[in-house]
Amino acid sequence: MRAHPPQARRMVLAASFALVLACAHVAAASPVPFSASGPNSASIQSTVDSFRATLGTLNPNVTGSFGSGRREVNWDGVPDALSAPNLLPANFFNVNSPRGVIFSTAGTGFEVSSNPATTSVPANFGNINPNYTTLFTTFSSPRLFTALGSNVLDVNFFVPGSNTPALVSGFGSVFSDVDLANITSIQFFNQAGNSLGTFFAPAATGNATLSFLGVSFTEGAVVSRVQLTNGNQVLAPGNNTDDLVVMDDFIYGEPIGIPEPTSVVMGGTAAMFGLLVARLRRRRTAC
Repeated sequence: MRAHPPQARRMVLAASFALVLACAHVAAASPVPFSASGPNSASIQSTVDSFRATLGTLNPNVTGSFGSGRREVNWDGVPDALSAPNLLPANFFNVNSPRGVIFSTAGTGFEVSSNPATTSVPANFGNINPNYTTLFTTFSSPRLFTALGSNVLDVNFFVPGSNTPALVSGFGSVFSDVDLANITSIQFFNQAGNSLGTFFAPAATGNATLSFLGVSFTEGAVVSRVQLTNGNQVLAPGNNTDDLVVMDDFIYGEPIGIPEPTSVVMGGTAAMFGLLVARLRRRRTAC
């Protein structure tokens, strides 16, 4: 029997460990886009429903993760005290109404449009610019959502009601008044912060139109964050130019907690150990 020097064994260990890590990251994400646009809710309804069915059953707005299904945010239950002209807390849909999302933006905050049935504030962000009351429309009445001072925002996923980062299997948004193609978009990111792709919402002709863009991933929960770009302008008192875009319903897979780093390491170590045992057995048989 031929003995293998310690250095050779260390090289086998290192190579096997690298192989385990490579195999853990070799699978590429497979996105499945859903998109539609038109003059009213009926124009996108069937596509929205197909996306919902792909993600699974709608779960209640409670803490913890159900492990499957989907969550939604439609803004309509936001209280008047936290809607226009007031700011919406970035963590409202993780703390006040636990749905596992926290928002961030380089702008000045977030605003949900008013409910004209319960306040004197104009609908559809008419408090910012009176022309917006007829420029935008809702998919689910009466409220819409926007970032302020920026047309870009991020949605980060957490186990609902906690600070535990989570992954989802897909995300979609309804957009209002997408006038220009290849501008309004959703970019998806994995746990490592790497992009899983950027997808564009379809445009529609005229004002007060609706567009939907959603993307699911066949691998399951792989998305840790999405970044939405809404048109190429920000809402402002004197800003009436193309392309102003706001959002309605968010639809996304049930947030599932990311394993603790120690669990990942232990899992990788176990796999590596099994691989090494098999390799050494083969070597002894061959010697």
